Amino acid sequence: MASTANTGVKKAGGFHYAYLIVLSCIMITCLPCALVLSCAGIFFTPVSDYFGVAKSAFTLYFSILNIAMMVTLPVAGRLMARMDARVVLSACVGLCGLGLLGMSLCQEVWQFYVCGVVLGVGVAPLIYLAVPSLINAWCVERVGFFVGLCMAFTGIGGVIFNPVGTALINSGAEGWRLGYRAFALITLVGTLPFTLLVVRSKPADKGLAPYGYRATGVGVGGGSASGSAAAPEAAGMLAADAMRTPAFVALLAFCGVITLNQTIYQFLPSYASSLGGSIAAASGVIASAAMAGQAIGKVLLGVINDKSERLGVVFGIGAGMVGVLVMWFFPSVLALLLVGAFLFGVVYAMTTVETPLLVRTVFGSRDYTNIYSRVSMVGSLMSAVAAVFWGVIVDSAGGFPLMFILGIACMAACLVLANFALAHKAA
Repeated sequence: MASTANTGVKKAGGFHYAYLIVLSCIMITCLPCALVLSCAGIFFTPVSDYFGVAKSAFTLYFSILNIAMMVTLPVAGRLMARMDARVVLSACVGLCGLGLLGMSLCQEVWQFYVCGVVLGVGVAPLIYLAVPSLINAWCVERVGFFVGLCMAFTGIGGVIFNPVGTALINSGAEGWRLGYRAFALITLVGTLPFTLLVVRSKPADKGLAPYGYRATGVGVGGGSASGSAAAPEAAGMLAADAMRTPAFVALLAFCGVITLNQTIYQFLPSYASSLGGSIAAASGVIASAAMAGQAIGKVLLGVINDKSERLGVVFGIGAGMVGVLVMWFFPSVLALLLVGAFLFGVVYAMTTVETPLLVRTVFGSRDYTNIYSRVSMVGSLMSAVAAVFWGVIVDSAGGFPLMFILGIACMAACLVLANFALAHKAA
């Protein structure tokens, strides 16, 4: 007798455990990722002033953090592919909490560099691998939307916790220590229950088929399936084969160049300050507009990529180019500067949304984590040097106009690289 039980598929529209996986990913990006990365800047001045050192001496820890991320990613990719995600991700959360707590206890500047290594090793799998790997494993529908939604919380977490951290820092002469301790506690208490108790590496671990999958092979949003339904075989290339393809080289370059372009965001407040008057006074608002564009852009890019990856690339790059041109040619109009910054935030969002989705589209899901971890290495390396590069450009004779010209060139290159990779994707 044919029945729903025999096919292992519940009716469409029911609750699927994948929703809890999405919630767990949101907690990972909103707490440890945001607290370690999006909130780092609020400590730069108070800690540097406390130790009486140049900001560059203290912020060197952040470059060390990014280098540690780069070195960690290929190892983390292999661990994520072979081990229980609960173990790997919980260990990473623990390292983030330990690193933040260590920052609060530092008595010498060099000790921050050690903590930077710990934080880099811990946060690398959380920011680069956790969301795309888990969503890719748990969903066959709305993958782009879920990835974009989860990654948006790196920015939302910054919006929430930057004011909290600032208030703690301002509470006393060593308020920065209290800020780091509070962030460590929030990271551990807020995230470990999800990574330990909720996360599962794949649907089969819960006796389910992926979200949107039916035994007939037709995706149904919200449908849930038990282990009696044969889950789809993961299609795609092995990492060893993928790394020998021109598409892999193109995606390496895409990841590096889009990360370089993203870092222009850090110089938008300085650009506004250079304009003087009321525009300079609104430099913080311009940065917030870009952050809002990043958060909303991640969700929009996810939705668009679910329809067409090429359209997602064109939309993100197009928004960024228009944003740069608006900021460049209308510097005296605050409303247009805010619009331009918001649009640039959309291309900023491509770094952590478009890159993993392109890797999935081009190489499939078979060895996704190992392939994406290697692509992400280039982004981590670029993060370590990009701010210095743009600082040199801004301080050169070309100044901010040269920065904008090079930004447009970066985005044009990314458009070509992404389309080349899509044109040479695995069959």
